[in-house]
Amino acid sequence: MEETPTREAVVPRLRGRFGREYTYVESCPSTQRLLPPDAPEGAVSVTGEQTEGRGRLGRRWEAPAGTSLLCSVQLRPSVNAARLPQLTVVGAEACAEAIRVLTGLEPALKHPNDVLIGGRKVAVVLGVGVNANVPAGELPTEVRIPPTSLLVETGSPVDRIELLVELLASLERRYDAWLPA
Repeated sequence: MEETPTREAVVPRLRGRFGREYTYVESCPSTQRLLPPDAPEGAVSVTGEQTEGRGRLGRRWEAPAGTSLLCSVQLRPSVNAARLPQLTVVGAEACAEAIRVLTGLEPALKHPNDVLIGGRKVAVVLGVGVNANVPAGELPTEVRIPPTSLLVETGSPVDRIELLVELLASLERRYDAWLPA
């Protein structure tokens, strides 16, 4: 199973326009900082390790290097500003769908941007951080919502590249449906 979601490993497997502009680095403070302000819609940045990853309310997102899917996607919707908070739900639904398709698990959403499996957090959306192959002993314990990983829940490693490909396809489909006609 391919482990590193490099451009060469991911782009040939893409099924839509999201991710055609693709950046991968082994480590960075935040994938959002890898996307330049003029990046085209659908541009994606991915890292193996985020050193300053943050969840909602500034909480740290911690994951051992090479174990999680950590990415940001550039979106440029032409919608009324009042609709923009809905994007979080669109992203969370896309993430849950990708996990469901790839693993057969049944994720639930916790408002506004957490994806849960069995009441434990597996992902935070947008930027996206999915605990893919984090062993149980390496998950943080001093957190409000107990974490889990796809490895813990399925009992076997998850192909992070396939998870990313599925996530981008689901996000693109849901995003396009959300946009005004």
